[in-house]
Amino acid sequence: MASSTSPQIARSRHRVTQPKALARWTRLALALVGATLAYNTIEAVIGIAAGAAAGSIALVGFGLDSVIEIAAAAALLWRLRVEALGADRVVVERAERRVHRLVGGTFLALVLYILVEAGWTLWTRDAPLPSTVGMILAAASLLLMPAIAWGKLRAADRIGSPALRAEAKETLACSYLSLTLLLGLIANAAAGWWWADPIAAMLMVPWLIREGIEGLSGEACSEECRGDSS
Repeated sequence: MASSTSPQIARSRHRVTQPKALARWTRLALALVGATLAYNTIEAVIGIAAGAAAGSIALVGFGLDSVIEIAAAAALLWRLRVEALGADRVVVERAERRVHRLVGGTFLALVLYILVEAGWTLWTRDAPLPSTVGMILAAASLLLMPAIAWGKLRAADRIGSPALRAEAKETLACSYLSLTLLLGLIANAAAGWWWADPIAAMLMVPWLIREGIEGLSGEACSEECRGDSS
């Protein structure tokens, strides 16, 4: 009982006694989410363009995942801005649930795309071309995303934001997808393993399904919101 309520008490006390520190962490959260939004926009454009040029399902899927992250970051940016201006908590939580369900639907749409395209590639044995641009993009994301996610997780703890914590975990997942993509592209370029690309794409599917179902059901948001309101 004590362990479930003490973080909340700490957060509430932090809001009351350290308003300047809270404002600084909120500004940091806004900056980090804004940086995520900007980087994912570049990532989406490069990933989809390079993937289409190389015929790489994994690379196109990675770009489309960036579009999903853009939607999540944009919604969270708005949510943080509204909360910073003093919006009612009930209104913020209702918006979180709606956005979470919307993003959940886009995750499942991405799953459908990956399964159809990867299955077709494996059936036709249509090998993608090597993509140096794709490998550079994946490596850059693998370096940047963990640091950004770590910063957002710290900010989420300081300001007591379940939405920011969830979005930070999505950024961490981007790191995993970057690693998966990079390994698949290197295997195809170095060893000619044409099947590595669709297999790498399908490795994204379990996580995408889990996030999609969770988003549509609103389970994660409901649990976090209950925790904050108890």
